[in-house]
Amino acid sequence: MKKVGFFQSVRLKLIVVYILLLLLGIQVIGAYFVDRLETQLTSNYTSSVQGQLNSLAFSLQSAFNTERNEDTTTLAADAQGLINDFGSGNEDIRKLQVIDSNPNIIASISRDQDDQSVIGKKVTDLRITKVFLFGDPTEPKEMLDETNERVYVGSKPIADETGNEVLGVLYYEVYMSDIYKQLQAINSIFTKGTFLAIAVTALLGILVARTITRPLTQMKKQAQIMATGDFSQKVDVKGNDEIGQLGITFNDLNDKLKLAQATTEGERRKLSSVLSNMSDGVIATDRLGAIILMNAPASKLIGQSFEEVQGQSLVDVLDLNDQIEDIAEVEEAGSMIIDLSNEDTHLLLKANFSVVQDENNEMNGFISVISDVTEQQRVEKERREFVSNVSHELRTPLTTMRSYIEALNDGAWQDPEIAPRFLGVTQNETDRMIRLVNDLLQLTKMDHKETSLMKERVEFVSFFDNIVDRFEMNKDEKMNFIRSMSNKSMYVWMDKDKITQVLDNIISNAIKYSPEGGTIRFAAQSTKKQLRVSVTDEGIGMPADTVDKIFDRFYRVDKSRAREMGGTGLGLAIAREMIEAHHGKIWAESQEGKGTTVHFTLPLMNQKRRGQS
Repeated sequence: MKKVGFFQSVRLKLIVVYILLLLLGIQVIGAYFVDRLETQLTSNYTSSVQGQLNSLAFSLQSAFNTERNEDTTTLAADAQGLINDFGSGNEDIRKLQVIDSNPNIIASISRDQDDQSVIGKKVTDLRITKVFLFGDPTEPKEMLDETNERVYVGSKPIADETGNEVLGVLYYEVYMSDIYKQLQAINSIFTKGTFLAIAVTALLGILVARTITRPLTQMKKQAQIMATGDFSQKVDVKGNDEIGQLGITFNDLNDKLKLAQATTEGERRKLSSVLSNMSDGVIATDRLGAIILMNAPASKLIGQSFEEVQGQSLVDVLDLNDQIEDIAEVEEAGSMIIDLSNEDTHLLLKANFSVVQDENNEMNGFISVISDVTEQQRVEKERREFVSNVSHELRTPLTTMRSYIEALNDGAWQDPEIAPRFLGVTQNETDRMIRLVNDLLQLTKMDHKETSLMKERVEFVSFFDNIVDRFEMNKDEKMNFIRSMSNKSMYVWMDKDKITQVLDNIISNAIKYSPEGGTIRFAAQSTKKQLRVSVTDEGIGMPADTVDKIFDRFYRVDKSRAREMGGTGLGLAIAREMIEAHHGKIWAESQEGKGTTVHFTLPLMNQKRRGQS
């Protein structure tokens, strides 16, 4: 089972939910609190500023309504003195200007520019003009100055004693940075409190999440243990809440699964024992023909593992499409022979089918028992071919003998020229039948393991040279023998008579099928732990698809020519049996028109055994 990472766990999700809920609450409360606080601070601040400005405006009104003579100070001096006194103790004042009815600036203080540079200048601001026209103060509003600081801007009328005529205007700009500095400080405290609350909430969330998820984690581990077949452990139940009830239910499930698993395991072992000890293959399918069970012998027979064929159709796996159209037809077929042969191997299977019924006696699937009948079919085929070949091989000389004997009985025995020739043919055919019967008897003994090998330690190169020397003494003068023997001594544990018979047969065939003036090559070399012997002729050769068949009994590439040369078709078959009895291997290579090479191998004796011999 894939392990659940911390970032995918329920514990993290619970912690995140706790934190998100806290953040949501804090943000809602904080937003409301800051908004109300900002409104309250702004309101208090503007009320305070307006009160102070009203006092200043009243003082300026007295100055404007005072009668002037040569002994009294000017209005501009009085106004300048009033705003200087007002601004000297208040750092929030950015700019104060007193404007007369002309309208010219008669008094001014400013934090950012020279106060005297603007004295006497005419004011063209539309907002101040409206104050002179309508006598109402300009609605104060917040603005941003050149340095992006918030400034509270407005103007107040200075009326006469009756209040009907506007004598002047007080224009003011007041910094509001203190309010927002307080808000910023409060927000900083609020932010720090938020992080502290998140940390505390995360810690509490971990504790709460651990409390909730610990039983779930235990049940998950127990489920993983149960998946391995271990039902001995139980979940520790520590409460009677929903999770506790889940733990109790889980333990009950564990007990029932343990009982069910024990019952199923017992039945499975019985079935597995039966299937494993069967020599035949067993394949089980569902009602649709999909494979759901297969034992090892069946897997070996069809050459595919259960994992490869699981869920596939039995018809496709056994290649039954040519014999049946639907899986339901196998019930009627009962059994059939299946050919799974390919280019490399020949394989015939016999399949017996039976229906599996459920508790309602309805078809629920099929059981197929398959067995390898390749050898049985091959033996049967060889038996039929053997009987046919033996009958044919014996019938030919017997027919020939009968014809010649009838001719002799009819009077040919009195002819001094014909009689000897007819008797010679009869004798040759008799000898041929004797050789055939002797070869058959030898093969029969070897098939029944009745032929014992008289093995001895033999130095093969000199042994092979002696056999070639014997053939070279009797060969045609135009035929060439070329030897390619190893320079080192090679010792073989073998039966000299049997290997001599093998070499006689191979060399005789090479001489028979070599053209006049042809060359036969002999080679004996060592390859690793084996001796390899080769005999090559320049004869007619044979097709590639018949090379492996020349070691079969009674097989001839050119039957008419072989019979004319006295062959029985059993020599190479006997040679193969003898080589295999020596734990060797024999095979041929050939090309039509270019000759044939027959190879065989024999195990070489190791150094230890040579020393003991």
